[in-house]
Amino acid sequence: MAKDLKIALVGNPNTGKSTLFNLLTGLNQKIGNFPGITVDKKVGYCKLADGKVAEIIDLPGTYSLYPKSKDESIVFQVLADKTNSSYPDVIVLVADATNLRRNLLLYSQVADLDVPMVLALNMTDMAKKEGIDINVNMLAERLGIQVVAISARSKTGLKELKQAIENTTKIATQAKGADILALAPEAIQEVKARLKTDNDYYAMQVLHQHQHLDIFDQEAHAAFEKIKKAHDFETSKLQAAETIARYRHLGTVLSGVIEDTGAAKKFAFSDKIDAILTNKFWGFLIFIGILFFIFNSIFSWSTYPMEMIEAGFMKLTELGHSYLPEGILTNLFLDGVLAGLGGVIVFIPQIAILFAFISILEDTGYMARVTFMMDKIMRKFGLSGKSVVPMIGSLACAVPSIMSARNIESWKDRIITIMVAPLVSCSARLPVYTLLIGLVVPEKMVWGFINLQGLTLMGMYLISIVAAVLVAFVMKFIIKAKEKSYFIMELPVYRMPRWGNVLYTMYEKSKTFVFEAGKVIIAISIILWVLASYGPSDRFARIDKKYDLIEAKKDSVQISTLERDKAAEKLEHSYAGLLGQTIEPVIKPLGFDWKIGIALITSFAAREAFVGTMATIYSVDGGDEAVGTIRDKMRAAVNPDTGLPVFTFATAFSLMLFYAFAMQCMSTVAVVFRETKSWKWPLIQLSYMTAMAYVASLIAYQLLK
Repeated sequence: MAKDLKIALVGNPNTGKSTLFNLLTGLNQKIGNFPGITVDKKVGYCKLADGKVAEIIDLPGTYSLYPKSKDESIVFQVLADKTNSSYPDVIVLVADATNLRRNLLLYSQVADLDVPMVLALNMTDMAKKEGIDINVNMLAERLGIQVVAISARSKTGLKELKQAIENTTKIATQAKGADILALAPEAIQEVKARLKTDNDYYAMQVLHQHQHLDIFDQEAHAAFEKIKKAHDFETSKLQAAETIARYRHLGTVLSGVIEDTGAAKKFAFSDKIDAILTNKFWGFLIFIGILFFIFNSIFSWSTYPMEMIEAGFMKLTELGHSYLPEGILTNLFLDGVLAGLGGVIVFIPQIAILFAFISILEDTGYMARVTFMMDKIMRKFGLSGKSVVPMIGSLACAVPSIMSARNIESWKDRIITIMVAPLVSCSARLPVYTLLIGLVVPEKMVWGFINLQGLTLMGMYLISIVAAVLVAFVMKFIIKAKEKSYFIMELPVYRMPRWGNVLYTMYEKSKTFVFEAGKVIIAISIILWVLASYGPSDRFARIDKKYDLIEAKKDSVQISTLERDKAAEKLEHSYAGLLGQTIEPVIKPLGFDWKIGIALITSFAAREAFVGTMATIYSVDGGDEAVGTIRDKMRAAVNPDTGLPVFTFATAFSLMLFYAFAMQCMSTVAVVFRETKSWKWPLIQLSYMTAMAYVASLIAYQLLK
């Protein structure tokens, strides 16, 4: 899309920057990567009042231009390099109006880079409720730039912000708060001469973090290091001196600008809530109670919509068999594509409910409190508090959670987090768990208000979290590193969840689940149907001949039974059947038959493919349950050797443990390779998780059978 203006959104974490980005761009946005690195680049487009099209880049949140993670280093890389494809014409610095002094530290640093800028004071409505009154005109006069009061949550001030962006052509003209040249005069002058720039702060920042900038060659990096050494340029001391000078100046700038009449009341209210929610005893009890409620709701609230979806797919299958002409294409569509797709779509209600709760917990600020509570516990097991964010995020999906581990400063903590994050049960495992729990766990209430199936589901999630923590504890002693980690985190203020955002998250995640998983499921279903419907011609010919001879001597009722037996025998001798039987001796001690073996193989592409595979396999299998829900088909499955149901409690629990621990996801393997830039770590991860899955399943089945 052609653009007339390039705008960069810059700001601290938790300032509503991403919310503003979504409001300005709507659905007209895309996610890619910054050149040469794996950090996400969010870009969108917005039409301004004068008809110009603005390209808006949402830069990662950072507290200052001094990076403490890969994500944060991107901000200076973009703003310092005029040849960078993301270098902006205008910067919109988003500041939290309820904590303006801290937010303006980043403003003062960015202003020193001499890029035209607008200051967007976000959450001004919340500031007023908390008794904070900001004189916007006085602040604009003192900073020398346009300042706009907005509220991204209530969608106010957006028109004024767009007008300010259109009219912004000048850089901040007032003093920024630190005499940069006085901090290291000789070193800065040498760098300025080398770079042919007159910007003191750019020169000093290049000395601080040239190693992060790809615009310089090895000779330049060596020259900068030589300058630092020659003039005793110490990053930590100079950074501290600069920060103190900036805060001293900001105190003068904000004098008379902010009138805060509600600070004591605001903090008293927040402290009262935190005293309970982050309490060592009550905090954990409340967290466990919330988990109970969530998993109970996943089963209880999704029952009716799931039954409606199942009934819809059953009706479609019946109509298909009644009205479509018999043949290969009809069988492929009904028993392959439709059966596999139905096995995925039926779980949309549960996926939507899970993501709704995750969104609410994040939006209210409670998830940050969970991270804070878990910090001390995590440290004992070789993780930092920041590891909690990727691990909690893994409840949704391990792939973005592993990518979010970039914010962990310690290399050791980051590697351990990446290695254990996939153990935490993700939403892709949810269809597997709920399907198997629905087969073997009765739908009844415990103590009158807790759903036994929901309790079992929560147990599976807790098992996965405990396993991740224990593996991290072992890796703490195996992986060596000299650096010490630290945990700094801002607790956001409590807010009511944005219900529009919650609904949008439910829609987006459900859509992603259907389209991303659906593509894999349909592909696997088609391949699987072909493998399950065809086999070595001599074997199929012998089966046809055998049943032709038997049918000649039977009546119509017996022939119907024979058709089922014939379909089952053909499946057993098909290519899929032969593949499953090849691995059956290895998985039989776990309680799995060759049909489950096929599902284990196909679900390596995506865990949720297990459900689609079972649906396809049992549709091809034929029989009285050929048309019915996947649960009905699996419940009716009988072990031909014992005459007992295939899916007993022992088998189902063994299978759930296998999926809890096994690395059944190609995408996760790929992202671990991308993040670590080595095949060593994903191969170690794949090996230890497969071993854990096999041993846990073996023990469970042998004890429970």
